[in-house]
Amino acid sequence: MLQSSLTLHWGSRVTVGYQDIGIMAKQHLEKGLLVPDHVITRVMMTELEKMQTQPWLLDGFPRTLGQAEALDRICELDLVISLNIPFESLKDRLSARWIHPASGRVYNMEFNPPQTQGIDDITGEPLIQREDDKPEAVAARLRKYKDAAKPVMELYKNRGILHSFSGTETNKIWPYVYTLVSNKIPPIQAEEAN
Repeated sequence: MLQSSLTLHWGSRVTVGYQDIGIMAKQHLEKGLLVPDHVITRVMMTELEKMQTQPWLLDGFPRTLGQAEALDRICELDLVISLNIPFESLKDRLSARWIHPASGRVYNMEFNPPQTQGIDDITGEPLIQREDDKPEAVAARLRKYKDAAKPVMELYKNRGILHSFSGTETNKIWPYVYTLVSNKIPPIQAEEAN
């Protein structure tokens, strides 16, 4: 099983500022590499700075102990959700991703396929599969992620804020996640949302 995490936090001041770090992250992603901790941490801190006192939800961050430690320096998390998905299911789902290079439109051959296989719905141009979306590359990336994420999950489990859910179908897992979040985080009132 692989674990993916959602991190919830309710109201914190974040005051960190960086410039042009998105470019550094993009350079790694275009090569099919994982973005190094120091780069992704800078990206995340910059985005969280924009949200200062608003509640926020993180998907897939922190992934490493270094990232978790950086996050600890700016806030205290309320809740971490781990989704345990069988390795093969996750590998198959991620390997089914194809893109239209010019627009960045993403298709998934299993649950969001183009109308004509291999062809972009809007332009009629061919779709490509990025090197890092091919099954071998996805499997290697998932193994790296699993090794890096294990200490993060242990950290949050020891703090008593980790809640795990297992499955392969969103519609079966979501009601449990929704109930947990609804019970942990007060609802946002209409005027607060604006």
